[in-house]
Amino acid sequence: MISFSLSTTWTPAADDAPLGYGIELTNTGSEPVSGFKLGFSGPARIDPHATLENGRLLVRLSNHTLIAPPEGYVLAPGETWIATARGLSYGLRHWSDGANSGYVELSDGTVVPAATTPTRGKGHNSPLLKGAVRFPVPAKAPVPVSIIPWPRSVATTGARIAPPGFNLLPEGELAERAAAAFSTLVADLFPVEAIVRPASEAGMPVAIRAKAGLAEEAYEIAFSENGASVSATTRQGMFYGLVTLGQILRGARQYPQTFVFPTGGTIADAPGFAYRGCHLDVARQFYTGAEVSRLLKLLAWKKLNKFHWHLSEDEAWRLEIDAYPQLTEIGAWRGHGKALPPLLGSGPQPTGGYYSKQVVRDIVALADSLAITVIPEIDMPGHFYAALQSLPELRDPDEKGEYQSVQGFPNNSLNPAHEPVYRFVETIVDEVLEMFPAGIFHVGADEVPLAAWSGSPLALDLIEKLAGPQMRKKHEGQFNQLGNHHGADEIEGSPTAILQAHFIRRVHDYITAKGAITGGWEEAAHGDAVEKDKSFVIGWRNVEINAALAERGFNIVVSPGQRYYLDMANSLAWAEPGAGWAGWSGPQETYEFEARAGFSAAGLEHLMGVQACIWSESMTDRAIFDRLVFPRLSAIAEAGWTLPERKSWPRFQALAGLMPIMYGNWAVE
Repeated sequence: MISFSLSTTWTPAADDAPLGYGIELTNTGSEPVSGFKLGFSGPARIDPHATLENGRLLVRLSNHTLIAPPEGYVLAPGETWIATARGLSYGLRHWSDGANSGYVELSDGTVVPAATTPTRGKGHNSPLLKGAVRFPVPAKAPVPVSIIPWPRSVATTGARIAPPGFNLLPEGELAERAAAAFSTLVADLFPVEAIVRPASEAGMPVAIRAKAGLAEEAYEIAFSENGASVSATTRQGMFYGLVTLGQILRGARQYPQTFVFPTGGTIADAPGFAYRGCHLDVARQFYTGAEVSRLLKLLAWKKLNKFHWHLSEDEAWRLEIDAYPQLTEIGAWRGHGKALPPLLGSGPQPTGGYYSKQVVRDIVALADSLAITVIPEIDMPGHFYAALQSLPELRDPDEKGEYQSVQGFPNNSLNPAHEPVYRFVETIVDEVLEMFPAGIFHVGADEVPLAAWSGSPLALDLIEKLAGPQMRKKHEGQFNQLGNHHGADEIEGSPTAILQAHFIRRVHDYITAKGAITGGWEEAAHGDAVEKDKSFVIGWRNVEINAALAERGFNIVVSPGQRYYLDMANSLAWAEPGAGWAGWSGPQETYEFEARAGFSAAGLEHLMGVQACIWSESMTDRAIFDRLVFPRLSAIAEAGWTLPERKSWPRFQALAGLMPIMYGNWAVE
């Protein structure tokens, strides 16, 4: 029998020792092995120029690494081969940063998966944390009713034993659609609670009525001794009123000593921001259509109304495109021997998936019923490695040399000077807009490497045409300019930034001609590449950039990595999973962040709202997803809906434990 186990260790740099990333492969089988190679992946990235002690670095593509022992080495049964990497381009801050999948390629080409354990950090012996933190519901809460996000006005009176459920009585088509969506939602989220039930099963009557003159998503609830009514001008408002009623019922039914169900008074409510979003990266880790649908239902329960679907990345392409089947035949799958190797713990076996057009249409229809707009993102021109591996004809055939992205992918950007690229992009835009009727196309536009296209004759000719021969000379042959930059956008006026702006402007013009709005990360605004009245940008670096873009007249959605990137760990502790490049943010820090801070009155006119971003590098383990996303997603939902003067951390803390989570992984108390 041949079998292996893989463990890794992390020793940060200190005065008495250099940093060390230890790789320990144990032969747990019964036969000695030699001439083998070890492959592994996880968020950490060994630098291509790192020194590997007691081993040879064979391949490094971003976080995929293939190493081998010294020539002639034999790994006997029960023994451990230990190699140490000195030099990482993305170091470890938390236990989930290390290798979380490994395999051994034997001398005859046979591939054997290696059982992999979490990385051990020097000096860290605390239990490793997974699962969402439970916020216990107190015996006495600051408020009598349980609602997240908290409404503008709560003037309820009285208390009764919580009704068994609601008998919905919609009046008119909009009310019927809202009632149907709510009924399906609670049946899916809480299948045994029977929140919606007929009068014959003791359902309390709830009238749902149209009322003219309320804001688009506003609603009013009136309580009486024996029933309640929901009034709104729109279907969305009616739906949100029912969600509020459902939350009140669940709190009063599950914690009758803490919360009440009112017998009188009113709730009048409307959101503070029109844009209340959640982003999901499905490229680094794949989420099935069922998982995406589950997330949409959780967003609706929090009154979030935008779903930003991040469908392409260096690591994968996830959307069916009729004109280019190679994108999903090749770009949707990772594995040993494939165009995309194992990445971020995906293992040697073929791993991945994509969304067929029918699945997309089903998800878009579900989202619409839940008052959610779906915003598709095809990230370009950077972060395009998977698609370029699938369609190499999109590269300049005469390009020489290699540049690297900050994540360690070589030559990963669509070339703005290669005309076939635009035919490709226009076809993608056409097919995507047909699937997503909201009329928004998010182009990404982030993190193009500083040295992108510096070996492309076509790009060098274009930069000379756009900015003159001196700029061409400045850019030519400037490979591997990584530095500490996320991309060329950090140095406005650089050759690559000029080329990127040229590309974005041309793509934006095409999207505009199709009658659609262009979305982008904040970099899309550089060089004024997008028209301000036909676009919006999502600010992710820091709050100062958000405010500055709004001052320039760009419509802005606030999503700072320091607070609203939900892949960031909950604390600095090694035992917490998640990333740390932007810092950390616990639930309270996330809740108390105020998006409006630092904006002038003129800037606030362009502040559309807020967005949570779920980046998936560390979420191979879905228990990590639950820990990182909840309850911080609820905190951001309240920031999007509730006015600053109505927010209260003690109240939120008392109510957060009632909110459902994605996979049901709770932290062990």
